[in-house]
Amino acid sequence: MTDNRATEVLLTHTPPLFLAAVRRAAELLRAGEVVVLPTETVYGLAANALNPAAVQRIYEIKGRPAHNPIIVHVAGRAMAKECAAEWPVAAEQLADAFWPGPMTMVLPRHTSIPDIVTAGGDTVGIRWPSHPFIQEVIKACGFPLAAPSANLSNQLSPTNALHVAKQLAGKVPLIVDGGQAQVGIESTVIDVTGTAPRVLRPGMIHAESLLAVAGSLAGERSATGGEVLRSPGLLQKHYSPKARLVVGDWADTPGLLKLLTTLKAEISSTHIISHTCIPLTTELANVSVIPHDAEAFARALYGELHRCDEEGASLIVVEAVPPTAEWQGIADRLQRAAAAS
Repeated sequence: MTDNRATEVLLTHTPPLFLAAVRRAAELLRAGEVVVLPTETVYGLAANALNPAAVQRIYEIKGRPAHNPIIVHVAGRAMAKECAAEWPVAAEQLADAFWPGPMTMVLPRHTSIPDIVTAGGDTVGIRWPSHPFIQEVIKACGFPLAAPSANLSNQLSPTNALHVAKQLAGKVPLIVDGGQAQVGIESTVIDVTGTAPRVLRPGMIHAESLLAVAGSLAGERSATGGEVLRSPGLLQKHYSPKARLVVGDWADTPGLLKLLTTLKAEISSTHIISHTCIPLTTELANVSVIPHDAEAFARALYGELHRCDEEGASLIVVEAVPPTAEWQGIADRLQRAAAAS
């Protein structure tokens, strides 16, 4: 058990520090511990995916519901194939195009993958991340890593080591600081077990790019009550700040002020996140602007939401994003963050 123990934080910004952190992380993972590692999407809470007791610690640390499966991270296609009972043509095509990177494929699970990883389901989500640090740790371990986002369940995913420390310091023996996550939201999840691939969770690899490779995509389908989840990120409320979050549309500053009146907002503790219609008034002191670019917005979003929470926001109003393919993953995260409990 690691609760209430000092948490070591290791940097990686020089070659000697990088190698030392790889060795330390691999040592702890081989011993059945749970550690925090950087990925290009968000920071992950990692354990040996083949060790049920270690994976159980992930659930305990996060307070994660037992029915929510965990993605398995690999270093290379050969390791991915060892985690899957089948490897269809679509998996090969998608891996060629998007791995390593922020795409998870749901495949029939191999018998080596424990039930606890898949929440008892017959499929497993597999990802080959592009971040060099987690790649080297997996290679050093020689086994795949189960790694959901390194935060308490339903709270904001962390995109830097400081975000992690504020939630998990004292609960894990090691946080590896690999810098700011460069994608900023969780991976696209695509199910390749059917006759046509189906997007389960949108991300920054969007449907149009997937369609160009796969040739066809099945329509999206929401999880229903009682169904075994095939992917994380399907719960209605997820990725949520402490403050209430509302996604709104406004054409100008008076339109935003009217919206805030409708919401009965306490202006002093309301934070606005905009990208196009930037409010121009001294009435609103807490306004931030993220560039009107999907990749930049995704990279900055969770950091802005963390900042709003830290500054005591009671309400966060985010300007609605465009209804286009490249913004779909961001719209999904905002919708789940705004969902009622």
